[in-house]
Amino acid sequence: MPVCARNCLLLVLLLFARQALAYPVVNVGAYNFPPYIEKAESAHPDGLLVDLLALLNTQQKEFNFVLVPTSVTRRYQDLASGRFDLIFFESPQWGWQGMAPEHLDLQVEDAEVYVAKVLPGRDQHYFDSLTGKRLALYTGYHYGFAGFNADRDFLRQHYQAEFSYSHDSNLLKVLHQRADLTVIMKSYLQRFMQQNPGSAEQLLVSVKTDQVYQHQVLLRPGSPISAERLGQLLQQLRDSGQLQVLLQRYKLSGTQGH
Repeated sequence: MPVCARNCLLLVLLLFARQALAYPVVNVGAYNFPPYIEKAESAHPDGLLVDLLALLNTQQKEFNFVLVPTSVTRRYQDLASGRFDLIFFESPQWGWQGMAPEHLDLQVEDAEVYVAKVLPGRDQHYFDSLTGKRLALYTGYHYGFAGFNADRDFLRQHYQAEFSYSHDSNLLKVLHQRADLTVIMKSYLQRFMQQNPGSAEQLLVSVKTDQVYQHQVLLRPGSPISAERLGQLLQQLRDSGQLQVLLQRYKLSGTQGH
């Protein structure tokens, strides 16, 4: 066999061997949901999910977890259509039942609270009723006070709701009295206060919660990884202590399951 032909054959065999050794890709849906994921559609996304997938990819050579951008309003349709294989940080109240036969409890604790500006005479009773209050809300989110109905027209009709795609914007509206209150994750609020010295003294935070997250991973039928195997990989991160360190970085904590 001529040298050129032999080299070409070796090159083809090497290419097939590399492909055979490639890890199955697990596409993971990601939409803007800080602090879990920020700048999902950018070249450099950030947040807990990015760091978690990096840990999963580092600890094993069985799967390659890759972020796939989606949107807060389109994510369930994209999962059902197979655009990605799974999505992290979805709570049972958010309307995905029937779309994901397989799901896995992430055992991550977080909750949403009401936040208003500190003013004379204002205390926890301020949060007893939303009537007559201007609400700064995040587009597409499911809120407990509204029965988890995320439709903007519904929220405008039944509440004085204004919308944005930024928690910072909503908090600033409250601070500058352009809105009466907002609803936000405890984890994000703690980071905001840490990064904005003096804001904690200006914000009245409710003791009661709007909702407590019961975060799940949703997996589509035919996903390259099963809920059981993903659970084993996450448990390895818990056992090594790496997951708890990561959660603490984002002002979160683990639970013992639901």
